[in-house]
Amino acid sequence: MERVILHCDLNCFFASVELLEHPELRQVPTAVCGDPASRHGIILAKNEAAKRYGVVTAETIWQARKKCPGLVLLPPHRERYTYYSRKVNEIYGHYTDLVEPFGIDESWLDITGSMNLFGGDPKAIADRIRRQVREDTGLTVSVGVSFNKVFAKLGSDYRKPDATTVIPPEGWQDIVWPLPVDALLFVGRSVKRVLAGYGVQTIGDLARCKPEMLETLLGKNGLQLYEYANGLDCSPVRPQHQHEPVKSVGNGTTFTHDLTSWDAVRTGLSLLSDSVAMRLRQQGLFCSGLSVAIKNNQFKTVSRQMQLPAPTHLIRDIYQAALTLTGHLWKPPSPIRMITVTALYLTDSTASWQQMDLLGTPPEKNEKREKLESAMSAIRGKYGKSAIAFGKAANADGHQKLEDDS
Repeated sequence: MERVILHCDLNCFFASVELLEHPELRQVPTAVCGDPASRHGIILAKNEAAKRYGVVTAETIWQARKKCPGLVLLPPHRERYTYYSRKVNEIYGHYTDLVEPFGIDESWLDITGSMNLFGGDPKAIADRIRRQVREDTGLTVSVGVSFNKVFAKLGSDYRKPDATTVIPPEGWQDIVWPLPVDALLFVGRSVKRVLAGYGVQTIGDLARCKPEMLETLLGKNGLQLYEYANGLDCSPVRPQHQHEPVKSVGNGTTFTHDLTSWDAVRTGLSLLSDSVAMRLRQQGLFCSGLSVAIKNNQFKTVSRQMQLPAPTHLIRDIYQAALTLTGHLWKPPSPIRMITVTALYLTDSTASWQQMDLLGTPPEKNEKREKLESAMSAIRGKYGKSAIAFGKAANADGHQKLEDDS
């Protein structure tokens, strides 16, 4: 039996939620943005009126206002977005227990086993869901209907706002293959640029490529995209209580002013390493690799990663690796706007950790650090994240500097 998958995408979600409080702005170009004073001044969401002026998500406020001088800016209210996301997913749960959220405003639904309870017509069910979401929340949703998750998402993107698009098992090539290649899930700007160098402009072009060539160009991701373009996606819709294994743990921050000295950069790396290590310990995970990404004041990002000698979740190990990577990526006084530290190759095994103890650091010293950082986590869990940190030196942003002298 062919699967029936829906992909539901709330239209202009952040902006739509804000407009529930400001109905007078529905026809006025409006955007939700971060705080310009904190240097988070980018567009997070925009309504349809702002879209018509060419305002796009993730561009800076000054760029958006250059396109639309009368653009109304609203601050974000994340607690509202969480509330409405849960409420909408509860509606989806009335139709199937196989609901997989994809971010805060999108979800896949597998209605293969339940659609006969609702009349058996997938498009009619999608229309019914759209109507119920609109009546119960005041929000609109676009729904794609297809036989796999990737094409269902293509369908929800195909027509907006408040529309249903069906991509059927028969003749799907007529709809899918003429679309630009970056309409496909996980084809971002860098992948699009690589493919364009080989004349791949549409999903059909991608589907006709040799899988060996795509693997050479893009690694495993190339083979995955080949399957997507040819309608071979068979990934399941995971119920909300089943989470995909964590593949990475990362933290990034945009600084209130550009960093130009090693002292400031070391402080930033210390804070990020502390945060990443704490999250790893909370989840009982160790990382065997680390990556650092640096964005300059021209919004250009460079990144690099390395494999660690053995799995770890200790602050000092993560910090030292982050410091090494940063040394390869950056030379002062080139200004840094943002840094991201990400733990990779995660495992819940400690077997390799013991091997590192035998060859390098004495076991009792690592045991001491384990106890110290576990105690810190317990204190933070009870009194808050800012209750304790290594070191006492404060940086220019008012944060504490992390220095492990153990």
